[in-house]
Amino acid sequence: MPSLADARASNAAFSPPYTPVAVFVGGTSGVGEAMAKALTSYLGGNLHLFIIGSNSAAAEKTFASLPRPSGVKREFEIKRRVDEMNFLVLSAGYFRVTGRDETEERLDGLLVMRYYCRFTFIRELLPLLHAAKERREDVRVMTVLGTGMTDVSVLEGALKPVVYNDVMIEKYANQNPGIGFVHIYPGVVYTPAANDLYESWGPLRLLAPPVWFKFWLYGIQPEECAEYMLSALLDRVKEEGWSRRNEHGDDIGTRCYNISEEDKRGVWEHSVEETSV
Repeated sequence: MPSLADARASNAAFSPPYTPVAVFVGGTSGVGEAMAKALTSYLGGNLHLFIIGSNSAAAEKTFASLPRPSGVKREFEIKRRVDEMNFLVLSAGYFRVTGRDETEERLDGLLVMRYYCRFTFIRELLPLLHAAKERREDVRVMTVLGTGMTDVSVLEGALKPVVYNDVMIEKYANQNPGIGFVHIYPGVVYTPAANDLYESWGPLRLLAPPVWFKFWLYGIQPEECAEYMLSALLDRVKEEGWSRRNEHGDDIGTRCYNISEEDKRGVWEHSVEETSV
């Protein structure tokens, strides 16, 4: 397990001879925002950065705090503004403690945010990732969610997005050699989303003492978490293929990944069908 100092030293050593293009989906708060800020800081602003989120004001505030702010770039502009992409980080999501929240397409809203959107972003931006690979530059995709949290062997319930993300990175990696795909667990992090959950759901307030004691005992700030996430993203030891990482960026292999090949094929076929226009 690397220390925080080790992670920071590793990140500081990243100094590519080109200007990287990085896209952070969910980069307007929490871990995604902290990662975007850290990467820009380590590169001294030598970064073409896109932040995608639902809060444009928050994105503007983030850009204003960076060494060389260049304004907010919306998702549909990416392919027109750049011809390659080095890093794609997917961390958008929200907490839900009530029943199923369906979209107009009758899809589970939680699964849409934590999986279908991520699946689609990767698929649509693959040409830009391959362009960077052809130039022999660093190319990696990271989805921040919950891999390795527990022994998950079923495709139902609240942990379904976790399983789907594991299958997603394995399948995409197998189909796209030379590009690294990472699913990483951020750990217990003090984020605005966690605070909003506490403020909006009454029953949780009754559990506040034990819940917040756990946060106090195990939780870390987004800025600290971002250092570990970033060290895994920039890891040149494992530049391609797929890997599952814990909150310190360690590769956990296939621990707690007990999905049959038949179920993997089912997840992939379902994903392609649900995200097809």
